[in-house]
Amino acid sequence: MDIAGLSMAMSQSKVKDAASLAVMKLAMNTGKENAAQMTEMLKSAAVDPNRGQNLDTRA
Repeated sequence: MDIAGLSMAMSQSKVKDAASLAVMKLAMNTGKENAAQMTEMLKSAAVDPNRGQNLDTRA
C-alpha cells in the first residue's frame, strides 16, 4: 500500500472513531436527561403511606 492510500485509510478510521464517539456521547447525555426526569417525577409523586397496608384475598 502506498503512503497516500495509507493516509486515506487512517483518516477514514479517525473519522469513523470520531463519529462513533459523538453518537455514544449523545446516547449518554440522553440517558442522563432521562434519569434526571425520572428522579424529578419520583420526587413530585404523591405518596400515600396507607396504601398497600390491606390486601383483599377474596376470590
